[in-house]
Amino acid sequence: MPSSSSTSTSSSIFFIFICILLMFEPVTPTNETVFKPIQELKKLKRIKSHLKKINKPSIKTIKSSDGDLIDCVLSHLQPAFDHPMLKGQKPLEPPLERPKGHNFSDENIETYQLWTESNEFCPEGTVPIRRTTEDDVLRASSLKRFGRKIIRPVRRDTTSGGHEHAVAFVNGDQYYGAKASINVWTPAVTDPYEFSLSQLWVISGSFGNDLNTVEAGWQVSPELYGDGYPRFFTYWTTDAYQTTGCYNLLCSGFVQTNNKIAIGAAISPRSSYKNAQFDIGIMIWMDPKHGHWWLQFGSGLLIGYWPSFLFSHLQKPASMIQFGGEIVNSRSRGYHTSTQMGSGHFADEGFGKASYFRNMKVVDWDNSLLPLTNLHLLADHPNCYDIKAGKNNVWGDYIYYGGPGRNSRCQ
Repeated sequence: MPSSSSTSTSSSIFFIFICILLMFEPVTPTNETVFKPIQELKKLKRIKSHLKKINKPSIKTIKSSDGDLIDCVLSHLQPAFDHPMLKGQKPLEPPLERPKGHNFSDENIETYQLWTESNEFCPEGTVPIRRTTEDDVLRASSLKRFGRKIIRPVRRDTTSGGHEHAVAFVNGDQYYGAKASINVWTPAVTDPYEFSLSQLWVISGSFGNDLNTVEAGWQVSPELYGDGYPRFFTYWTTDAYQTTGCYNLLCSGFVQTNNKIAIGAAISPRSSYKNAQFDIGIMIWMDPKHGHWWLQFGSGLLIGYWPSFLFSHLQKPASMIQFGGEIVNSRSRGYHTSTQMGSGHFADEGFGKASYFRNMKVVDWDNSLLPLTNLHLLADHPNCYDIKAGKNNVWGDYIYYGGPGRNSRCQ
């Protein structure tokens, strides 16, 4: 048997021989072999720079059971304060008055987030922020589009790979906010670049490039979060989702004031078919004194606010409120997606099976919560996802909505 030293000598000679052969082997570098590593390095450098910008220094980090890292960031160092209009400032004190007629017992089952199950929380004076990873950014179509919604196509028909809705809406008046309790599910999202969400929209402007919105609810988005959990989220735009705004705290905009809820973190518990049902309370309203749009979650937890200067039209009251679901149908396999909306079941199935919004209200000029008037329903692909409305003494105005996506009538 040869000794280890002779084996090592043989290996060295073989290595030198291969190197000599390679020296004389004609190699014609292509643009791809030369530029691809350089481009990748530049891309990774840009990503690391972006992560440094949005992942702020934390005084404590909490690991969630779903793998998320929640950083406790001093409230005046959160991403919002990178905005030129907010630099050097601190979060505002909560408004003295909330909309009149808000009943804290509306949300009788409190929902929580997975990261809080360890009973660890962020200290006072900090805000919990889900840490963004390199993988999160790499899943996006580009660094420029990271943290933003896919731009809506102008036409939404059965042949366009776009956004599909089942929503209830009111318009024709001035709206100073809205409120609802939203049933939380875990819909299947079948394509990594699709999402399924259920939310409340506060809207102003035309549906052209000047569209202003503030939005909040829950969503399943494998591209944004890397998994299939329903997560509490926020969004805003002032130019129809083109270059302004983002999800959660992924750009400077929304100012968080709460140390108990992490925007973008997974919601627990969730509803299940023919079993226990869980919902989250969402309220958005304009502070009458300063004109900022405040967000409340659950039984009275103030999450924070969108400063009024972010907007053009939403510096004044909204012109439309929407409640309901939205999915992206990419038609990546050449036919309609099987991504579910809500529970994945049609509205007719009702409680315990279909997804719902209940106690839907709007805020008027007097900062009062009022029942809906002149409610409209829109399901732009009713064979895939539909919606129906009702009213009773317990739930007030409510809707059931959703569906399975692809089926015998939805191709």
